[in-house]
Amino acid sequence: QAQPVESGGGLVQPGGSLRLSCTATRAISSTFNPATMGWYRQAPGKERELVASISSSFTTNYLDAVKGRFTISRDNARKRVYLQMDSLKQDDSAKYYCNKIEQPPWNWGQGTQVTVSS
Repeated sequence: QAQPVESGGGLVQPGGSLRLSCTATRAISSTFNPATMGWYRQAPGKERELVASISSSFTTNYLDAVKGRFTISRDNARKRVYLQMDSLKQDDSAKYYCNKIEQPPWNWGQGTQVTVSS
């Protein structure tokens, strides 16, 4: 399975929190540690956008819309990257994916759906 596996999505009320996880499967794990990893999201009818990234040296960057609310982290030993999402808004509703930033990307995983609704 040469693609990452995302999990942790769900239905949450505005103001709530979720923690997404992404695991690099065995087929791609050797490329995880040196990679800059990103969390992307795509809402229906919209382009996929990069939400947050974390480099191999743990430098982070965020989309302006999520700064101060989302936190990206990584565990190189477990080949995982996380996205802690707090103070969620309805505009955060989307399917979330992870992938490495460097080209070419891995095959895209199935993603994990985040729905923010009251």
